[in-house]
Amino acid sequence: MELISVKGLRAALPYLRHFGGKLFVVKVGGEALESRETIDSLVEQLTILHQLGIRFVLVHGGGTQATQLGERLGVESTFIEGRRVTSPEAVDVLVMALNGTARTAILSSCRRHQLPAVGVSGVDAGIVRAEKRPEVKLSDGTKVNYGQVGDICGLNLEPLRGLIEMGTVPVVSSLSADDAGTVLNINADDVAAALAVGLQATKLVMVTQPRGILTDIADPQSLISELTLAELADLEAKGTIKTGMLPKSKAVRTALTGGVESVHIVSYDFPDAILVEVFTNEGCGTMIVQGATA
Repeated sequence: MELISVKGLRAALPYLRHFGGKLFVVKVGGEALESRETIDSLVEQLTILHQLGIRFVLVHGGGTQATQLGERLGVESTFIEGRRVTSPEAVDVLVMALNGTARTAILSSCRRHQLPAVGVSGVDAGIVRAEKRPEVKLSDGTKVNYGQVGDICGLNLEPLRGLIEMGTVPVVSSLSADDAGTVLNINADDVAAALAVGLQATKLVMVTQPRGILTDIADPQSLISELTLAELADLEAKGTIKTGMLPKSKAVRTALTGGVESVHIVSYDFPDAILVEVFTNEGCGTMIVQGATA
């Protein structure tokens, strides 16, 4: 029988007082949804948050599931600077992967843990409004057309607010559509950041594979526990942050400049990462804030 640590409860009490009734946005990438064990661990932690009176919205991707499904269907996945190039065929795969495989895996785990959750996408009721991304020029001058990839141009938050007020957890996939009804792929980090700003969330928690931001990607011990936006920009300029971490860096900046108190990047491989990050002084990942803390 596992004993409850009284010392741990005392240490967590100030955080419980501060965060009770507050809203978090939690973003989970598709790589975290490959294992039922990992999904159950994450949902169990979120259930504890919910039972402690912390409200939250869960945003999920499904890129890993889309890539695997695409391979089975003969649809190749192409990435440029960490972002997926989305052909019409790739959109069909994404719809099946995000609104099917990934979402159902999360919701079935929510049922198991008795966490009241409802799955929606950015397409539903125009929760996330988007426009097709125009052709962009990369840093090396190359022009790229990302296909049916969208950039967020507006939000309709009333459906999410209604679900939250009912005590239900919205589980949001990162698909959207333009005003003509064309389905667009949106980076899940961008969706999470936009919703965190729009819903005036206290925290944005991004669950990924690395423990956080590392000075050396090959060395987990090189974790940076806390950063400011200025320090984050310096790491980008030095090339420490690159490829798949670049979209996360952009989302961090969007959230913090939009009023979110802090952004946390944690690993799904670290035991109870969300709870440790939220309820302990030490944390287990990287916390980013707008400016230096007192």
